[in-house]
Amino acid sequence: MSTEPASSHPRPESLADLFLSFTLLALQGFGGVLAIVQSELVERKRWLTKEEFIEDWAVAQIMPGPNVVNLSMMIGNRYFGLKGAVVALAGMLTIPLLIVLLLALIYAHFSHYPAVAGALRGMSSVSAGLIVATGLKLSTALKTHPVGQRTALAFSALCFVCVALLRLPLVYVLLGLGSVVCVLTYQKLR
Repeated sequence: MSTEPASSHPRPESLADLFLSFTLLALQGFGGVLAIVQSELVERKRWLTKEEFIEDWAVAQIMPGPNVVNLSMMIGNRYFGLKGAVVALAGMLTIPLLIVLLLALIYAHFSHYPAVAGALRGMSSVSAGLIVATGLKLSTALKTHPVGQRTALAFSALCFVCVALLRLPLVYVLLGLGSVVCVLTYQKLR
């Protein structure tokens, strides 16, 4: 993971820009924000390259807590130190928290309607599609992975089989397959 901001691409202009950017990201992310975060931070704002995003996202996933919140604090810290991390966290949580509380009140009153349950099932399908699309878009960055694109894709497929089809606990799959890939990567980098 790179700890210094790259000077070759843009950066947040101010703490207010950081707060507003992460607030808008959080407000777009219903059911999962990976696709939106990648599109916004890599393609639109260009605060991160694809490779930096994948590295930072990998670290954010193994840390406790929501991935995108971890990522926001890492980016805030990278550009503005502790203040940036706190501002990015506030951007990710403040307005969405208020909206979730309001939606909880509304849902309590309308949860018995079948249309409400159907709408929620439809949203989960769209969210799954966004995650798959983002995974496919980011897979091009595997070309530069030390173990090679084919090996990385094979481990990705194996992970999918273990979790989605065999229903093995994610923590065991990550510890097992992740350890093997880490060792392979370490050997290739030596």
